[in-house]
Parts: sequence; structure tokens; C-alpha cells
Amino acid sequence: MEPAKRAELANNRFLTFYLEDEVYGVNIGDVKEIIAMMKTTPVPKTPKFIKGVMNLRGNIIPVVDMRLKFDMPTIPPQMYTAIVIIKLAEKLIGFIVDKVEEVINVDDEHLSIPPEFGGHIDTRFIKNMAQYKQKVVMILDLIALFGDEELEMVQNLSKTVSDKG
Repeated sequence: MEPAKRAELANNRFLTFYLEDEVYGVNIGDVKEIIAMMKTTPVPKTPKFIKGVMNLRGNIIPVVDMRLKFDMPTIPPQMYTAIVIIKLAEKLIGFIVDKVEEVINVDDEHLSIPPEFGGHIDTRFIKNMAQYKQKVVMILDLIALFGDEELEMVQNLSKTVSDKG
């Protein structure tokens, strides 16, 4: 297979996961690993959606509760709760999700831009909508989800904590 076609296919592979009943996806190239829920250490004076930090094989990684980031009610970890470790702007960040589903391949013709809902609903963090089987998967733009200030703060957590420790 030619390199350009292989790169195109890789760009259309997404790890899907659930938050409540909704299916979301992130580019599989950004995913480093998926781990079971583990204890995090809270960091004072951080936004509520930051669960804290965790030590993963000697790396201090900030952990974001995606339910809280999306203003959903928080729930205690369930059997399928997982942490998806993603490399975002050269830093590792953990994202708590209700359940990891699968890796999907989506053809370009099954990807569309998100609908416009008007000025009061922010959809900038949705990169694409994917039609897959009988589901609509919201493909996330994680950098847009946070914005520059929040992203910098989350990324600096790992440096700050490891510098103090």
C-alpha cells in the first residue's frame, strides 16, 4: 500500500468510548495506552474536572474526568471505567471514560463536520461526526476542548508535581 494511502487510513482510525449513552472518539494515533481505573492524588486549586495526578511507571500524569469536563454528573468508578492515556502536545494526559468501546475505521464519506447549533452552544471541540454502524460518533479535538490556558495548566501539572516530589 502506498504511504499516502496508509497515512490517510491511520487518520481515520479512532478509539471510541462512552460517556453516559454517548459515543465519542479520538484519533488512535494520539492514544498511548488504556489502563484500568486507578487511584489519583488530588491537586489543590485545580478545576473540578481535574481528578488529580497519577504515577504511571514513574511518570506523573494529570488525569481529567471527562464527565466533569462535559458538565455531566459524576459517578463512582464502575466495572468498565478506564483511563485513556493520550499524548497531547507532547505531554501525556489521562482521560477517565465510562467505557472504552473499540477502534474503528471510518471512510471519508462517513465523516462530516459537526452541525452548527447557534452562538450559545460550543461545538468547537467536535472535530467531526462519524457515521459508524448504527451510531453517530463525535470525534473530539482535545486541544480545542481545553483551550490554550486550560491545556497549559493541565500539562504543567505533571511538571509541577514531579519538580516538587
